[in-house]
Amino acid sequence: MTHADPVINTERLRHLLDGVNAFGFNAVTGSYNRVGYSDADMAVRDWFAGQMENDGLTVSRDGVNNLFGRYGPDTGACVMAGSHLDTVPEGGAFDGSLGACIALECVRAMKDAGIAPRTPIVVAATAEEEGRFGGMFGSQTIVGAVTPGWIEQASDSDGVRLIDAMAAQGLDARAAMGAAWEPGSIRAFLELHIEQGPVLERSAIPVGIVEGISGVCNLQVRYEGTANHSGTTPMDMRADAFAGLAAFATTITPMLKEHGSGQSRITIGKVELSPNHAHTIPGAADFLINLRDTSEIVMRELRAECLRNIKIAAAAHGLTSDVREKSWLSPVSLDPAIRDVLSEEADRLGYASIIMPSGAGHDAQTMQSLCPSGLIFIPSRNGISHAPEEWSDWADIEKGAQLMLNALVRLSSS
Repeated sequence: MTHADPVINTERLRHLLDGVNAFGFNAVTGSYNRVGYSDADMAVRDWFAGQMENDGLTVSRDGVNNLFGRYGPDTGACVMAGSHLDTVPEGGAFDGSLGACIALECVRAMKDAGIAPRTPIVVAATAEEEGRFGGMFGSQTIVGAVTPGWIEQASDSDGVRLIDAMAAQGLDARAAMGAAWEPGSIRAFLELHIEQGPVLERSAIPVGIVEGISGVCNLQVRYEGTANHSGTTPMDMRADAFAGLAAFATTITPMLKEHGSGQSRITIGKVELSPNHAHTIPGAADFLINLRDTSEIVMRELRAECLRNIKIAAAAHGLTSDVREKSWLSPVSLDPAIRDVLSEEADRLGYASIIMPSGAGHDAQTMQSLCPSGLIFIPSRNGISHAPEEWSDWADIEKGAQLMLNALVRLSSS
């Protein structure tokens, strides 16, 4: 470097993250609610855009409210860095927002050190990453992976359509179709994220460098039977939708043992029974199956087994079944050259690191289809995420941020 080596200003970074987390804070639970296209999500984007403008970045947005701040030359392919600002309902303080804040702090640190990148750096705060509508809408828009058919049918777990949620905020979901970045316009994408798992903390290693990200399949299932009186209906004459759900649930462990891998995950969530009363047999059960693995072959085999076992459980309890695939994100291997850069810079900084997979989905997996992408993990206390107890120690955050900064300086210097 021709100037002073840039250094992360941890207090400035902490202040920036606190500013983000002033939006959507629930003082009763200690959690954060900035679900995609909510009022809090829109407000935090306006605030973050203002922060970037104050830093002299050239700020722009696309039709789905992805937010970009450009530092360096006005033209030419860029290095993009960032993450998302939206949260899950009642989420934590670090998931996504930390990565967006670190990307901006890296630019601030470069400016402090007098470093003007030869390749422009674009700080990105992507929209709707948490999958309220079944995908990673912001980054999928950037890479051109969104289809008109998906936009028209996408809805959240409460039945709110993506088109309607965006229209309520003055946005047109169909604008996603004209917002893709051209191939070659992004030379590399970097993201930092909390691990959301226990591996780094358990190993006492401050940095994880991700080699691949699990795919995600969401299956919406409905069992229909017959609602009836719980006291007068004999057990052998019931068509109990919840009993069918429970029977399917017992097949998950055997499925994983026979067809899964060490990275396989199957989870049942968002269960709704109807009627949902103490003295009534449920006549319908609606639930979501979330399936993940780092191998697409394994994912497809597990999906097929899920479909088979859904039907078997339905038949055993006199039910009809309906299954709809809400989303499918294939597993992704991240760029090995970017991974090498991150490993080399971690070694140069004297940080212990490991190469590891990610069981959770991130924007980096989507961005890999457009440009070489890399993902840095820092430890999560007790592996907890998507909850108010989510926490990462600032000593670890500082190391991860400094690694991101060194990598950005290196990638943008040519």
